Amino acid sequence: MIDQPTIDRITEAAQIQDVVGDYVTLRKRGVNLLGLCPFHGEKTPSFTVSPAKGIFKCFGCGKGGNSVHFIMEHEQLNYTDALKYLARKYHIEVQERELSPEEMAVRNDRESMFLVNEFAQKHFTSTLHNHIDGKSIGLAYFRERGFRDDIVQKFQLGYSLEQRDAFTQAALKAGYNKEYLVKTGLTLENESGQTTDRFRGRVMFPVHSLSGKVVAFGGRILKKDDKMAKYVNSPESEIYHKSNELYGIYFSKQAIVKQERCFLVEGYTDVISMHQSGIENVVASSGTSLTPGQIRLIHRFTENVTVIYDGDAAGIKASIRGIDLLLEEGLNIKVLLLPDGDDPDSFARKTNASDFIEYVERNASDFIRFKTNLLLNDAGNDPVKRAGLVLDIVRSISIIPNTAIRGEYVKECSTLLNVDEQMLYYEINKLKNSDNEKLATRRQPENADMPQSEEGDNSVTRITSSSKFEDQERNILQILVKHGEVVFCFADQEEKIPVTVGDFILEELERDKLLFYNEIHVLMLEEYKLQHKQEGFEAERFFLYHPNSQISLLTADLISEKYTLSKIHSKIKKIESDAERLIELVPRVVYEFKNSLILDMIKQKLIELKAANDSKDTELFSRIMQDWDQLENVKKQLSKTLGERIIIKL
Repeated sequence: MIDQPTIDRITEAAQIQDVVGDYVTLRKRGVNLLGLCPFHGEKTPSFTVSPAKGIFKCFGCGKGGNSVHFIMEHEQLNYTDALKYLARKYHIEVQERELSPEEMAVRNDRESMFLVNEFAQKHFTSTLHNHIDGKSIGLAYFRERGFRDDIVQKFQLGYSLEQRDAFTQAALKAGYNKEYLVKTGLTLENESGQTTDRFRGRVMFPVHSLSGKVVAFGGRILKKDDKMAKYVNSPESEIYHKSNELYGIYFSKQAIVKQERCFLVEGYTDVISMHQSGIENVVASSGTSLTPGQIRLIHRFTENVTVIYDGDAAGIKASIRGIDLLLEEGLNIKVLLLPDGDDPDSFARKTNASDFIEYVERNASDFIRFKTNLLLNDAGNDPVKRAGLVLDIVRSISIIPNTAIRGEYVKECSTLLNVDEQMLYYEINKLKNSDNEKLATRRQPENADMPQSEEGDNSVTRITSSSKFEDQERNILQILVKHGEVVFCFADQEEKIPVTVGDFILEELERDKLLFYNEIHVLMLEEYKLQHKQEGFEAERFFLYHPNSQISLLTADLISEKYTLSKIHSKIKKIESDAERLIELVPRVVYEFKNSLILDMIKQKLIELKAANDSKDTELFSRIMQDWDQLENVKKQLSKTLGERIIIKL
């Protein structure tokens, strides 16, 4: 863990214009710099760098943040690795927290295993190119498959000799500990201490982590032997969890981001052949069913996934479950069925990148439509199978998190299956867990401005949508981040006790016990409450370089300004900045938030009134009506306040 003083030194040294300037040609426009966005294709520049604020923002694709975020996005690194990347660039020594003995032991084990794997990869690669058996057996196999030498080198392919423990002896001779050879699975050891190479007589495919470290190997046997598995893979270890790894992700991550799509295939050679043909945004699940960890890894880089099948019906049906997991993660899934007799490896070898993309555009099908047609063909006219098909499709639709997309699929499947939409919605609602309809709670205010229920201060108001108040919450946070330390008014005209913008907003929220709903907004507000009284606290810098990347990214978005007035416009007309309009803006953002809450409460009361009226409960109806009247009065007061310019004397 990097300590805070070191993080501060890195972020101070890493000026945004210098960091971005290594990758993007920037030109001056007003106080900012402008260039072509490196994260998506564009001809008209919309990528803006603000040296004064220390942020970048693309108004085309929406990406933005500070210098650390830029490196995270461009180099596909996590937060810590991006800081280390910048530390190396600016020759800053990274100070990390001292680890406990237990943590140190685990870290040493992991580092030793990585070192062993690094040696193994270099050993196998050297054997492939320099040993007579490596060249005549391993390299000959790769060339027979049509792999160019540059592709063989790119993926660090290798060969493990046929001898029983040739690799193990080479590693021991080089000074590597047998314990780590066994822990990585490179070496097998029996009870008598005799060692054997796990991958002997196989061509080798190193598996790289997201950062490029070798975490495991896959080995393919070349001779025909029914008693031996065609492929052998490294076992699970301290550094390798196959459910969290995708073959090729290290070589493909930047292409995935740039192309905004990931092709998903099954095996090592599929990935390698597609790279060779110019299709680099491709990864493989390595013959295993997709896991949530692998799906989250894809989702870090894109929301669009095209799954490529070779036409084997049994294989397609077996992998349907994994695609349902992709849908559940909120990804946009298409399916590409290759011509009969082709797999991604063979198809890529006889096409170039442009032909392949053209084939994808013509033949890729939406997953739900693909699955429906696949199961329809299987069910035929059997009524029992068709009923099961409907439930299967409904199950896939129900897990899609986006309501609008779910609705479109219901319409389409209603037509394809010749089933009424309402019936599909009925089945979906039966399947959906009640957690999907969670209602968030919010305390009601305790003062006269906001009406109370009989339960008093601890009563709650139900919120029916997670996004309902996000705009109002963002407006408040924007004011706090940009102007929170500015003295806004005086609490006492005689003693002249200064009240900052932050003090005013926090007091207003606390007085009415108003809480944010959005999780990141809640975290930011709580952090602000804890930090804003600290000497020298600057909200903008504190949150822009916050260790929580979601908070720092949101901050960059809050302080970004899409447009800068030209000098000519500024001369013609004096435009008031937000800083000059705080007297109006600060109370307004709070009252707009309150007004939104009141409107939502009124809507809830109307629903309760209808229910009470339907149940003929006159006493309950009367009580709810009184609450509704109170809320309407408050709404009128707030509407009047929002319609007038608010004046608070300094």
